[in-house]
Amino acid sequence: MPRVVVIGAGIGGLSAAAVLARAGFDVTVLEAHIYPGGCAGTFFHQGYQFDAGATLSGGFYPGGPMDILAQATGIQRWPGQPAARTMQVHLPDGLTVTRWGDERRWGEYRQAFGEQALDFWRWQERTANAVWDLALRLPPWPPQSIFDLRRLAARGFDWLSDQSAEKLKVLPALSLDAFRPAAARLNRFSERLRLFVDAQLLISAQATSLQANALYAAAALDLPRRGVIHLEGGIGTVARLLAQAVRDSGGQVLYRQEANKIHFERGRPVAVATKRGTSLDADLVIANLTPWSIQSVLGERAPIRVRRLPERPPVGWGAFVVYLGLDASIIPADFPLHHQVILKRPLAEGNSVFLSLSPDWDQGRAPTGRRAITFSTHTDLNTWWDLFQQDWTSYQSLQAQYTQRLLDAGEQILPGLRQAAELVLPGTPVTFQRFTRRVWGWVGGFPQTHLLRNWGPRLGPSLWLVGDSIFPGQSIAATALGGLRVARAILEDHKIPVSDLENRSEVVV
Repeated sequence: MPRVVVIGAGIGGLSAAAVLARAGFDVTVLEAHIYPGGCAGTFFHQGYQFDAGATLSGGFYPGGPMDILAQATGIQRWPGQPAARTMQVHLPDGLTVTRWGDERRWGEYRQAFGEQALDFWRWQERTANAVWDLALRLPPWPPQSIFDLRRLAARGFDWLSDQSAEKLKVLPALSLDAFRPAAARLNRFSERLRLFVDAQLLISAQATSLQANALYAAAALDLPRRGVIHLEGGIGTVARLLAQAVRDSGGQVLYRQEANKIHFERGRPVAVATKRGTSLDADLVIANLTPWSIQSVLGERAPIRVRRLPERPPVGWGAFVVYLGLDASIIPADFPLHHQVILKRPLAEGNSVFLSLSPDWDQGRAPTGRRAITFSTHTDLNTWWDLFQQDWTSYQSLQAQYTQRLLDAGEQILPGLRQAAELVLPGTPVTFQRFTRRVWGWVGGFPQTHLLRNWGPRLGPSLWLVGDSIFPGQSIAATALGGLRVARAILEDHKIPVSDLENRSEVVV
C-alpha cells in the first residue's frame, strides 16, 4: 500500500491520516509540537489545560461531520456532554441573547428581534439544511480536474434526487444567494439583528454580512443546532483521539518533528525531511498547513499560486488571546460556558470578545476550586508584527492594553474576574506562529466572501492540502470534512471502496 506522510497534526491532517491508515495505507504524521491539534489543541500550563484557539465544538449529531469521521476512523465515542444552550451573546444595548440548539431558539429570536425577524431565521435554517446536506456528501469543491467535475455532477445529482421536491423549492433561492452577500438577506431588518448576525459571522465565517457569502453564512450561523458538545479534556480531545486512531490502525504520529523540505523525483514527492535530520519515504504527501506555511517546505517545487503569494496574508485575521486561571467561586451556578461580548463596531480589536470556560465537571482542566478561561478577539496581523520587529516596548504596551480590554469585557458578565484571577497569560499572532507554526499567526482561514475563496486541496501529483484553507473552511467540523474529502479522493484514485465514509449511524457522545 502507498506510503503517506502527513505534515501537521491538525484536525484535517489527522482525519485524512486516520481514514487512510484504517484503509491499510502506511501512514506517518509529523508534528512540530509536543501535542496534536494545532489551533484546535489543548495545552498544559501551571496545572491548567487551556484550549489554544478553537473552543467551540460542533457537528456531533447523528449523520453529522463528527459522526461520519468517527465511523470512518473507528472512534467509538466522543467523550463529552451535549450543549442545548450553545452560548450567550451580550449586545451593547444590554440585551443578552441565548443561542439554543432546540426549539427554544424561536422564542428567543422573537423576544430579541421581533416577529418579523423570524423570516430571516427561517431562510437561514432552510438554506443551511440544504448546504450542510450537500457538504456532507464531500463534494470535490472547487473542482480541479475533469474527474472532479464528474464527481461533483454525480454528487449534485444525488443531492437533488434525495427529497427532490423539497430541494427544488429552495433551488432558485440557493442559486441567487450563491452570488450575493448575506447582507442582502438583512436589508429590511433591525440594526440589532444585523449587529448580532455580523458578530456571529465574524467568529464562524471570518467576515461580516456585508462580505460573507449568503450560502456559507447560512450554514455558519447554523452551528448551535448542529450538535455542539462540551468535550471532556478540552477541544484537544478530538485531535488526541484521532492521533490514537492513526496508531490503532498501524500508523505513526511523531512529535517534535517539524518538516522543512519535500523531495521530488519526476514531479512527484518521494520523501519528507525534518529539521531533526529525519527523512521519510513517501508516495503521497498531505500538508496540514496554510498556503503561507507550505511555501518553505516546497521551495522551487511550489505551484505558481503558492509562489505568487504576497509576503503576508492580505486578507484574514490573527487572534489576540488571554488564558485565565481563576477562583471558581465567582462563577454562578449553571453559568453558560461560551459567551460573546459585543462592545461596538467595528467588530474586531477587542470590540467583540469570545470567552469559553472549562466545565465544572471536567476536573482535569484546572486545579481544585479553579476554572480555566480562554478569551479571544480578532486582530490585525500587521500591527503586531511591525511592532514586534521594530518597537519591542510598544509591542509589550499594546499587549498589556489588549489584555485589559479583554478582561474589561469579561468583567461585564463575571464581575470580580480580575480579583479572582491567579494566572493571566496573553498571546498575540506572534505567539501563535511560535506555538502552532502558522506563519504570521494567520488563523481561521480565508474570510468566506465567495464560494471560490477556498483553495482546491490538490497541489500537484500525489501532493494534497488540508486544513482551514480548503473547502469547507474553518471550524473543527469543517476541517474534518476537508480531511475526509481528501481521504476519499485518494481512496477513489486507488480504486479502494469508500463505504466507511458513507456510514452515518449514530456514534455515542
